[in-house]
This record gives sequence, structure tokens and C-alpha cells, in this order.
Amino acid sequence: MAGSAQDRQGETVRRYDVFHTDCPARDVVDHVTSRWGIWVLISLRSSDLRFYELRESIQGISEKMLAQTLRALVQDGLVWREVEPTTPPQVTYGLTEFGRDLGVPLTELFDRITRRLSPYSEG
Repeated sequence: MAGSAQDRQGETVRRYDVFHTDCPARDVVDHVTSRWGIWVLISLRSSDLRFYELRESIQGISEKMLAQTLRALVQDGLVWREVEPTTPPQVTYGLTEFGRDLGVPLTELFDRITRRLSPYSEG
């Protein structure tokens, strides 16, 4: 055990500095907090959805922006993508463990916001 403690002392653990422009974690933060990224993560928190279902669940998002947002979130490891080889291909998206982990504080944030807002009526 003493050897492993010494090994750890010799290692330099590099911390991410999201305030630095070259930090790789900054890209993930930017994608999660982008105009559409947060809505995609929230939409996928309860179930996996196909592309068109996601588009319908997020009012105001274009197909182009949804595709770009999904591409970034898949690359970041927050969302997985599965393509079924049908005609046309059916593409399903869902949250990875990392994406689900981030969904917890996002859900808390939305719950806190909606509890503080005055009731509204649609119309």
C-alpha cells in the first residue's frame, strides 16, 4: 500500500481549467449549456427517442440545429446513437451514464426555477 501511495505522490494530476480557452472540458460545458444542448439532455432524461421525436419534443429547434447538437453531445460521450439499417434509417438517441449523471442537476435546476415562477396560463 505504501508503494501505491508513493506512486500517487509522483504523479501529477492535471486539473481541468474551464476558464482556459484550450481546456477540453470547456467544450463539453459549452455543448451542455448551449441553446439546444440542455433541451436535448432534458428531453432524453426519461426515455430514448428517435430523431423526429426529439425534434417534436423541443419546440423551435430546426433539423439542422438538432443534428449539430446531437453530433456534439455524442462526441462528448453524453448521448449514444443507434442506427437501424432500415429504409429510411431509423436513428435512436439516449443518454449515456455520463449524460444521465448530468441530468440530475439539470432536473434540479428546472424544478427550482419552476417552483419559483408565478403560475401562468396558456393562451
